[in-house]
Amino acid sequence: MKIKPLPELDLSQSAEVFPFFDEATNTVSYIVKDPESSACAVLDSVLDIDYSAGAISYDNANHIINKVRELGLNVEWIVESHVHADHLSAAPYLQQELGGKMGIGDQIIRVQETFGKIFNEGTEFQRDGSQFDQLFTDGDTYQIGGLTATVIHTPGHTPACTTHVIGDAVFVGDTFFMPDGGTGRADFPGGDARELYRSMQRVLTLPDHIRVFVCHDYGPNGRDFTWETTIGEERNNNIHLKQYPTEDEYVAMRQKRDATLSTPKLIIPSLQVNMRGGNFPTDDDGNVTLKVPINRLTG
Repeated sequence: MKIKPLPELDLSQSAEVFPFFDEATNTVSYIVKDPESSACAVLDSVLDIDYSAGAISYDNANHIINKVRELGLNVEWIVESHVHADHLSAAPYLQQELGGKMGIGDQIIRVQETFGKIFNEGTEFQRDGSQFDQLFTDGDTYQIGGLTATVIHTPGHTPACTTHVIGDAVFVGDTFFMPDGGTGRADFPGGDARELYRSMQRVLTLPDHIRVFVCHDYGPNGRDFTWETTIGEERNNNIHLKQYPTEDEYVAMRQKRDATLSTPKLIIPSLQVNMRGGNFPTDDDGNVTLKVPINRLTG
């Protein structure tokens, strides 16, 4: 297996990171601040939804907004690591309140094409990623003040997954969990366990001391929720990579394990909203309406 080398990276700066944990979806959102200015980015925000009541609210997003305003920060970017299947993005609400450009990996186009068919979306649903301000390709960079962020395409969990290296911090989305939580699933449409393994090996070529921030934590064995580790800890102690070190062993484990996992509770609203950049679909009268495709996601 040949690992594609990482692009040239500036790991010398230490980004300031402010986490926000949503216990309802076990999701961690982040404000990432340039240490030399007021510039910041927001990664993987959460919109609150009471699915059974069909009601949304903004508590999680407002926590982020309040912190940004408390610290006098300037939001330059609102970034999604991928199209999430377990929570809804609050990106449009944050952009409305705080400004900033919305960005996601350019393979969002593949995700939109796949789920556009599953949800039987009409021609009015644009499948070109135009719901976002920026589509990142592998090796792209963007600035958070004087802090350079580099985008690494890390497919496997989904085709559009990206990892963001920002100074001495790396934000891995659902590729890795904490070392005792293992790694992300690869059984959603467009997922691929072999691609996931190779993506992780690429990220693990970073130096041991680089901080790793995960997008989810489930508190294995009853421990407290946490979300920060290091590349060295992931490389040496990640339970899935340690027990199944070769590519074929990992793929066999991932496929067997994924077959036992339940479908995320919010997958139906999440995909419809998140593939639209956090916007809700509407019917011909302009009313927000979600579809429930029968036996199309798992059947």
